Amino acid sequence: MVTVWNWFIASLRARWFLWMMIIINGLGSVYGFMWYAYQLEMTSPAFLRIFVPDSPTASTLFTLVLIAMLVGRSIPSLEAFAAVTNFKYGVWAVAVIIAGAALGDQLNWQHYMLMASHGGMAVESLLYARFYTLRLRHILYVAAWTLLNDLLDYTLDIHPWLADELEVYHNVVGWATVGLSLFSLWLVYSLVRFYRRAQRS
Repeated sequence: MVTVWNWFIASLRARWFLWMMIIINGLGSVYGFMWYAYQLEMTSPAFLRIFVPDSPTASTLFTLVLIAMLVGRSIPSLEAFAAVTNFKYGVWAVAVIIAGAALGDQLNWQHYMLMASHGGMAVESLLYARFYTLRLRHILYVAAWTLLNDLLDYTLDIHPWLADELEVYHNVVGWATVGLSLFSLWLVYSLVRFYRRAQRS
């Protein structure tokens, strides 16, 4: 089992594996933007649209991180934005789908597909943390963006649409999202520091 795990970790930066991950994340990002097409069309004024497609934007950023790894480069600020948002919105999507189901929303195949794909977003962000070169200042940049995004999402009502059963708990979801942002920032930075110390020892 240890040998298999070591092989898997070593494969994360192999060219064949990176290409596979780039294709999966790239196609998922395209699908995600298509998913948000109607909400983007309805969002006004237009400058707010950058804050709407949270998950596909996060997965697009992560795709760019993978491309940078493929060509032997690291971009710390991009890693920070991609890792934090990819993890945050991966967890967020799974959580709101489960919460909606617990309140009576009927799940279909798309819900399960979304939970699987978004769960994968969260996991990949953590798996690749051992390779990130980001520093605290990069995390602080992301903190400013994500908390601004949360503020606009839940004061201007431009967050991803919720199940009807969950919409009545709009404020609770908003505060939980802020908490998830803070947790995501802490987790990514803590993991990077852990792996950095491990490499030095």
